[in-house]
Amino acid sequence: MSDEDLWRVLRGISDMPYGAGQIAALEQLLRRVDAADDRHLAFVTRMQATTGYIYGGEPAKSFVTFSWCLSEFDRDPQPYHQRHLHNLLWHFKYMINGLLNFPEVPLDRTYAVLDDMERRYRAGGHSLQTVHKHRFRVADHVGDAEAAEHWYRLWQTTPRDDLSDCAGCDPTSQVGYLADNGRDAEAVALAEPVLAGRLSCNEQPQSILTALLLPYLRTGRGESARDAHREAYRRLRGNLANLWDIGDHVEFCTMTGNEARALELVERHLDWLDRPPSPAAAMHFAATAAAALRQAGRSAGTTVYRRAAEGRPAGEVSTLVLADELTRTATDLAARFDARNGTTHQSEWIARRLAVRPSGEHVPLSASVRRRPSRPTGDDPTIPLGGAAPATVGDAPHAGPAEAPAVTVPADAGPDELLDLAEQSWGRHDRATFRAALAACDERFGSDDLPPRTVAHRLALRAAERGDEDDIQGAVEMNRAALELYRTAGEDLPAQVVAGRLGVLLTRSDDDADEGLALVREAAEALDRDGDARQRAAAHDRVALALLHRERWADALAALDRVPADAGGDPHLAARIALHRAHLLEQSERVEEARAAADESRRIARELGVGELVTAACLTYARAVDDPADAVAACDEALLVAPADAELPVRVARARALLSAGRAADAVDDFVEAVTLCVERGAEGDAFLRWELANAYRVVGRLAEAAEVAEEAVLGLDRLGAQAEADRCRHLLAGVYAGLGEIDPALALLEQLAGNLDGPDNLPYRAQVLEEAGGILYDADRDAAGAERFAAAATAYRLGGLPLDELRARRREAYAWFWADDRPAAIRAVEQVDGLAATMTGQPEPPVTYELAMAAEAGARVLTAEGRPDEALARLAGVPDRLRSIEAFGEAAQVEVLTGELLLRLDRPGEAEPLLRRVLGGLPANSRPVRQTAWLLARALDLLDRPAEAAALRAEHDLDPDDE
Repeated sequence: MSDEDLWRVLRGISDMPYGAGQIAALEQLLRRVDAADDRHLAFVTRMQATTGYIYGGEPAKSFVTFSWCLSEFDRDPQPYHQRHLHNLLWHFKYMINGLLNFPEVPLDRTYAVLDDMERRYRAGGHSLQTVHKHRFRVADHVGDAEAAEHWYRLWQTTPRDDLSDCAGCDPTSQVGYLADNGRDAEAVALAEPVLAGRLSCNEQPQSILTALLLPYLRTGRGESARDAHREAYRRLRGNLANLWDIGDHVEFCTMTGNEARALELVERHLDWLDRPPSPAAAMHFAATAAAALRQAGRSAGTTVYRRAAEGRPAGEVSTLVLADELTRTATDLAARFDARNGTTHQSEWIARRLAVRPSGEHVPLSASVRRRPSRPTGDDPTIPLGGAAPATVGDAPHAGPAEAPAVTVPADAGPDELLDLAEQSWGRHDRATFRAALAACDERFGSDDLPPRTVAHRLALRAAERGDEDDIQGAVEMNRAALELYRTAGEDLPAQVVAGRLGVLLTRSDDDADEGLALVREAAEALDRDGDARQRAAAHDRVALALLHRERWADALAALDRVPADAGGDPHLAARIALHRAHLLEQSERVEEARAAADESRRIARELGVGELVTAACLTYARAVDDPADAVAACDEALLVAPADAELPVRVARARALLSAGRAADAVDDFVEAVTLCVERGAEGDAFLRWELANAYRVVGRLAEAAEVAEEAVLGLDRLGAQAEADRCRHLLAGVYAGLGEIDPALALLEQLAGNLDGPDNLPYRAQVLEEAGGILYDADRDAAGAERFAAAATAYRLGGLPLDELRARRREAYAWFWADDRPAAIRAVEQVDGLAATMTGQPEPPVTYELAMAAEAGARVLTAEGRPDEALARLAGVPDRLRSIEAFGEAAQVEVLTGELLLRLDRPGEAEPLLRRVLGGLPANSRPVRQTAWLLARALDLLDRPAEAAALRAEHDLDPDDE
């Protein structure tokens, strides 16, 4: 590789984001540079490496590259050294900060570097302002308050110069000092003009916003503190070098009562402690994380997921166990620093971090979970997706029925009467009376020697209880016992009822499905023969349910067709049968019939006043309607009567309907409520709901919240092992990052996705992700890197058998190399484009026509830059007409403008002038191509010796003749 190639590689590396990737590229380049024996390139590469190590999270390596550059500078000064002297002097600041953060480096070494820094600054005639600042930092680190105050005063009173820290970083350090000394109002006042200005430093505004978290909080600016946390953390979260500052955000979450968010941050960054940027950062993060974990550990059984590391498998870890481990880490490191410094300051400071607890007013931070007091869990706390009635959210109605009146069980009722009452209550969906009757039976007669029929009846009802608790195995065992007792007692009809219920439960399992179907069918035949109308209706409904479990939709509908009219006079059963029919029709894609059946079930349930049935019917109806507004209305009705265990699915259905109805802002509120219910119940579905919530935030345009929630969703989906869903959420998140202008995090996610989609079945998706990455890089003027992604995408499209997509990616590659000014690579890409285009010529499909036309234009531009205008013009023959034939009028005009430019280059203004005039007349006023076309037309008029027309045209379009 030539020196010129090595310089080009260095420039490309400089465009890379800080982090492990850039560091690896720099270290590979350093090996090649040293082998090439180019002192200038070796010096500049190491200067770049020093910065890369600092901002990439490996500052210890910067000590070596900085020392090499300083030694080279002093040993044999060269002209190029002077061009880099400012940066070399600037790097002294990195060294002071870095040396302090490693307890194995003697403090005398830091003082020696400070003295050398001061000597060189004086020799160069520079202000000592930043030298005083770094002497202050050392004094503050060792806990010498008097010296810190002295150097702080000198720092503030010494004039700034071009080696002083930027207009954001200097005030950041001042804010930290003022806050540590209880001068919060001064800290906030100092920062306000800084934040109002423009900050372009790598470290801003996230650093000053982080420093302001506690001053904002302690001066009653809760909303400012929340906004500072959200913006700063979003900017910090992707870079290992920011581990210290992330610890500040963990502590802030703990102090403000956001234990769940603190825990999420700890879990997200926990594995960074396996590769911390410095011992100081590890100490600080470990202490703040330990405090957060101890606070979360107040809830029994709380765990966090810890990723695998060398010698340690991935897995769940108790928060209290981990808190103890991180406490030891922090205190041991603090002791090492104090031993180095000869003080106890770091240990005292870490002890305060470890003791942090929630204090003051709660500041809501989460974009996905609404904090509220604990609420009752409803009638059945064992159902995993329940939730109690929340306050109104957005314009949604209150959830939950009115409080049920107290249940009175007849005092003189015998065991059979009580069991009959329970059976009837169960069929009427009256869970309160059902439980009260069973409890009374157990209390009054639990120790009596009851007849087998009565014992069997109690067992059957216990089976119903177990089924309601989702204990299917327990329900099966109870039903088997009840069935055996009924048969022993010669009670055939109740035995057939229980056999049918048992059969339905067994069909939920593949292993027992055959037995279940046999039982439920035999029971239906027996009850059809000997039972009353209601028993026959219920028996055939059970057959339908069993077949539904086996996904035999047509057979299940046929079973329901055998149900007697009006369900044997039981309206509750009729409502359930109509609901089951709606589910089966929905699965059979008979949507209109499903909607009618759901509406029938809803009508009956309304008349009965059974909230459970109304809710289920409304949800089914909402899925079956075409108009999302109708779905929202059905969900609104359901929320008015939904029992606690049904609120979550109603909220989710309403949110999705609102999103489909174009009411994304309202959908956000319902998704937040749904996530909150999931978190309260400890249900795993919250990760999937956060994904949907992130998308709703994206649609609304609240991209910061979308990013925050999508990050939470990715973490949760990874934890569940749902890689496909996690990758789809990553794709969403990459788009959100791009929308926020956070290009490097977007690219990192797309690179990860491309790696995850490495299987042959995923080639089209891999190609799409690579092409998107290329587009982001191209839009950011990182054209060479964009060209490489387009090339990789084209290869993936080819392997996936998608030639048209391959052609598009190759065309975009050619453009990117063109703008990267790598003409040989652009020509090679055009040659590949031509080869692909030749295989598609003559295909009439509009997408093919479009891509062939745009490929011709791309080739023409590359050839124009190569000084081959004749060939370029020949490529464009007929292209505008082909584009207009598929109504691509804007692109057709674009090609004609290029044609006009080429005609001028070929000294053919007579042909260019009418073409450009026609194009200009057809362009929308104030559109982007108007000025370029007018400029070319004026040039054509000049060449045709028509200066007056050219001048008038320039005046009309405000064109400066000197720009030509």
